Amino acid sequence: MIAHLRPACVLLALFTVLTGLVYPLAITGIAQAVLPSQANGSLIVRDGKVVGSELIGQSFTSQRYFHPRPSATSAADPQDATKTVDAPYNAAASTGSNLGPLTGKLVDRVKADIETLRAAGVQGPIPPDAVTTSGSGLDPHITPENALTQVGRVAAARNLPADRVRQLVEAQVEGRALGLVGERRVNVLRLNLALDALRS
Repeated sequence: MIAHLRPACVLLALFTVLTGLVYPLAITGIAQAVLPSQANGSLIVRDGKVVGSELIGQSFTSQRYFHPRPSATSAADPQDATKTVDAPYNAAASTGSNLGPLTGKLVDRVKADIETLRAAGVQGPIPPDAVTTSGSGLDPHITPENALTQVGRVAAARNLPADRVRQLVEAQVEGRALGLVGERRVNVLRLNLALDALRS
């Protein structure tokens, strides 16, 4: 029995070291050497201070900024730990809402979001990502169409010509990966930072 147990224990220890220590350290080292920004979270730094990540959405609610798509993330209810409360852009709880298309809560939220957009002066079709959440609840991107529907509001709040803000949006549009994968998109954080850099 010991003759069978010894090789099993040696292999367990060997593969634990190889797959639990050597392999992760090697991959981390390669990532740091080849793609250091991505390996460290694609952080965006302004004036020596981290302001966010290209990969995780943030909540912007001021009329002076472009707004991201709605977020379905939640957090533990401080009053009752067995329940949750809405906590938009909570990176510790990345999740979709799991609400089906006929769920009253989802229908009511989408209707309220549409009414808010109409009250803000959005005319014509409303881009779906302006009223629907992403699967993670933390999507940092919106469609160019969503960004363009917000140009009037942002331009008015900043006393900027709408054409100038529209040009900024168009300059921030990212294409498909390798020209084939995904959709054209706008990173909301990068767009808002570029907006702050504009001179009126």
